[in-house]
Amino acid sequence: MTLETVGVTRYVTPLREGGSLPGIVEADDLGTYVCKFRGAGQGTRVLVAEVIVSGLAQRLGLSTPRLVVLDLDPAIARYEADEEVQDLLNASIGLNLGVDFLPGSFGYDAGCTPDPALAAAVLWLDALTANVDRSWRNPNLLVWHGDLWAIDHGACLYFHHGWSGGIGSAERFAHQPYDASDHVLVEHRDGVPDADAELAPRVTRDLLGDVLALVPDAWLEPVPGAATPDDLRAAYARFLLARVTGDRAWLPVAGAA
Repeated sequence: MTLETVGVTRYVTPLREGGSLPGIVEADDLGTYVCKFRGAGQGTRVLVAEVIVSGLAQRLGLSTPRLVVLDLDPAIARYEADEEVQDLLNASIGLNLGVDFLPGSFGYDAGCTPDPALAAAVLWLDALTANVDRSWRNPNLLVWHGDLWAIDHGACLYFHHGWSGGIGSAERFAHQPYDASDHVLVEHRDGVPDADAELAPRVTRDLLGDVLALVPDAWLEPVPGAATPDDLRAAYARFLLARVTGDRAWLPVAGAA
């Protein structure tokens, strides 16, 4: 199974949040998407993290927007008046990531009261995948039709940014604690052991294989020791399996950081 590929028909507006400058686009399936561009400064590994962690979230029962691959034609950039956006579009010709736009959703804030078990599950997934970007400064949570939706997973799986010199140590990642002190859902960490007991057994090699198959080959850039897309998929699976089957030093439980 792979992500559906649709063509971008119109660039609508930029979302000037953060450094990657995502934008709202329309596509030939009549959908509206938040486009995460391959030409942004952080490169394709951010898109890979988005697909992997979103895929995990969906399979573990957490709400996260549908993803597609957005094929960007050079003609879209030609008619963009904003020079900064035009440069980004020209650097992103080809396959980009589309996140289904949720009309009428609003950002999570202190007035929201999430289901405790759901909040603990989100915190558990963030700890498993080492998400460094779900604080009150940037919750990356939406409320839509009364449900909590997790978005923006590009800051997960930080370890792959160190793969330029070769695949690192999965065992080191497996034992690395997760600092939840600044996490928007840290008050729900008492529920993390129950979330771990329920969710960890579901993160199997087969499940990870299904999730990793969603990542387009074009985004899996070779590194020393992993020359093919399938080599890289195997490395991601190895890192995540080492963490989920390890000693749980990473669990953000009460009394931990």
